[in-house]
Amino acid sequence: MKEGITERRQIASGGPGAATLLAVAIGAAVALAGIYTPWFSDPQGTLSGRFALATATAAGLVLAGCAASRGLWRTAFWTLLAFMGQASALQLIEAGRQVRYQHYLSPAGLVGDTSPVVIAILVFQIAAVGYGAARGFPAFRAWASTRVRTWQLVAAALAMVAASAVFSRDKGFYIQEVIIASFIQFINLANVILMAGSIPDSAAGRLRTRLGEIFSDAPPDATGAGPRIDAFVIAAALWVVAASVLLSYAAYDLHPHVSDEVAYLYLARNFAEGRITMGLPPVPEAFDLDLMFYDTSRWFSPVPPGWPAALAVGVRLGAPWLVNPVLGGASVVLAYLLVGNLYGRKTARLSVALLSLSPWFLFMSMNFMTHTFTLAAALAAAVCVVYARRKGLLAWALAGGAAAALVAISRPLEGLVVGGLLGLWALTAEGKGIRVATAAAFAVGFIALVALLLPYNEHLTGSATRFPLMAYTDKYLGPGVNALGFGPDRGPGWALDPFPGHGLRDVVVNAGLNVTAINTELFGWATGSVLLLALLLFSGAMVRADYLMWAFIAAVAGIHSFYWYSGGPDFGARYWYLVLIPSVALTARGVLTLAEGPGPGGTVLRESGGWRVVAAVLLLSVMAAGAFVPWRAADKYKNYLAMRPDIRTIAKERSFGKSLVLIRGERFPDYASAAVFNPLDLNTDTDATIYAWARDPGVAERVARAFPGRPVWLVDGPTVTGAGFRVAAGPVTTGELTALLAEGSRKAGD
Repeated sequence: MKEGITERRQIASGGPGAATLLAVAIGAAVALAGIYTPWFSDPQGTLSGRFALATATAAGLVLAGCAASRGLWRTAFWTLLAFMGQASALQLIEAGRQVRYQHYLSPAGLVGDTSPVVIAILVFQIAAVGYGAARGFPAFRAWASTRVRTWQLVAAALAMVAASAVFSRDKGFYIQEVIIASFIQFINLANVILMAGSIPDSAAGRLRTRLGEIFSDAPPDATGAGPRIDAFVIAAALWVVAASVLLSYAAYDLHPHVSDEVAYLYLARNFAEGRITMGLPPVPEAFDLDLMFYDTSRWFSPVPPGWPAALAVGVRLGAPWLVNPVLGGASVVLAYLLVGNLYGRKTARLSVALLSLSPWFLFMSMNFMTHTFTLAAALAAAVCVVYARRKGLLAWALAGGAAAALVAISRPLEGLVVGGLLGLWALTAEGKGIRVATAAAFAVGFIALVALLLPYNEHLTGSATRFPLMAYTDKYLGPGVNALGFGPDRGPGWALDPFPGHGLRDVVVNAGLNVTAINTELFGWATGSVLLLALLLFSGAMVRADYLMWAFIAAVAGIHSFYWYSGGPDFGARYWYLVLIPSVALTARGVLTLAEGPGPGGTVLRESGGWRVVAAVLLLSVMAAGAFVPWRAADKYKNYLAMRPDIRTIAKERSFGKSLVLIRGERFPDYASAAVFNPLDLNTDTDATIYAWARDPGVAERVARAFPGRPVWLVDGPTVTGAGFRVAAGPVTTGELTALLAEGSRKAGD
């Protein structure tokens, strides 16, 4: 009795409490230790995946301290354990900075290659969760029986297991990995359930009321305009912009890391200067880049022009790295409008909360890839169609078609899905049957913008119907290799292509790779991300909007089954990126369905204990922000693919000025990292530093003679040094260069 009175007084006070202040102080110390202690860094001094242990512990301590200040010591314990458990489990995964899918260590590796600290945390978590789950299972079973049937839980659990691990050619290893990954997911799920169940009803009044207020439907709007943009949505959008900028700076170094990004930046820079192509450089072999087409007198980037045109705005402002973060913030607002009009404010707000903490979304918003732009354009198109169907104004349909066309001129295959499905949707109006005029206006907006590709294609390929990218792949990879469809001639035989050619088994494997990537990256949850999606699918409680979302997911996955490549491990299931918003919305629906149970919603979330489900899900997303995001940023995207920007620092330190800098190493990443700093006009008159690829001594000597009078520097790239760029010699004359190259060739031969 006395303990309960003390607990209520602590809660009523609302102050931070000594436990909170102490936890914040210790958490700050742990975070600083993570930054400055060598144990959290790799041999080059760059933060490693272990850094997540520091950030997760710090975040967990703060939340645990808040709970402890209110007398909720059991809640504090389970919260801190959940954070540290996820961060420790991530240390068992080999992902790294090269092109490969992540895998758990083998059982032998788990014992021999894992830090004792990590093992100790995991063993303690397993023991504590096992004990707590055994005691609390009867209460959980009684609660769950009022929400879902046993077969539905089993089906969702099987989906969770199926998506837990990446396919492997070694079947035995794959089975082991599924067992390990599934076990870790279920332990973390039980940990979070124990946390939510540990909050006593008497101590949860404020939390229960606040969650009920935030995630509740607004009163019906007499105008039928749907939910309005409010401070909650604006705050989420600003958070996404800020977090993406921070990741772009701290993890991505404001620098492209994928060859596609280099090509996008080149075309964006050309657009910013009012042109499409560049004059062919002297000695083209010394300026060879992936995804660049070299003609007899010109060279150009063959990628679709939609995204580079948008990126050109950032180039003109001197901040191309800012474009995707801003588009990410805009996508939050557009997603809220779309989901709100389909489901109502409650589902829309929960979707926004989940989206703004999605690692997949944040990491895609930090880069220079096209996917954030196509997502924003697709969302804008969908919102316009919603308003066109509701209000019957053709201007909305026309704008929707133009927005869908932006998807098509950036990623044609996705544009086909977006344009086709939204065009069909535009045919109907709410309660008014077929609306041919609305669909026709949408088609006009779509076709008018897509038609601009015809003269663009004509200028670059000589044919209005021949896309530059197809001309590039036909020339450099082989005729028809990159075309849609099935057959033994599809695909260039890359290591990430599961089988030669393209057939049904490729479709299955590629789909499996993308589903597993979504399970990992969508929310970064320690439980995996597909559980609540699957639970909604099997719940029998789906509504019309749910079926629309699933249909869109099926269309995106289905159209990509005709393509030989899954998209690889760069930024998750990036070829399926448009399924992001449907997946988030359906997850929010799964959360609310589980929270509210059978029957109508309304205030049930607050009154039935469903707030515990929402609290548990939000904790999972906050855990991902504290553990998964720092882990992924440090373990993978820092210096990803050995693309490093430090050549610009060397250029300032050595005052390269009007020099010729020869990069020794591979075309990608060594030369590609430096080439983004080249001027677009590679002629002898420019005062800018020119970076060329010393692909062999002969090419290096020829390019040095092509730029007479310039001091020459030899710089070794990351694949040569095993770290960053390093000046090997310079400045030297052309004659001295010949001797250095000959010496380098002799050493390489030895």
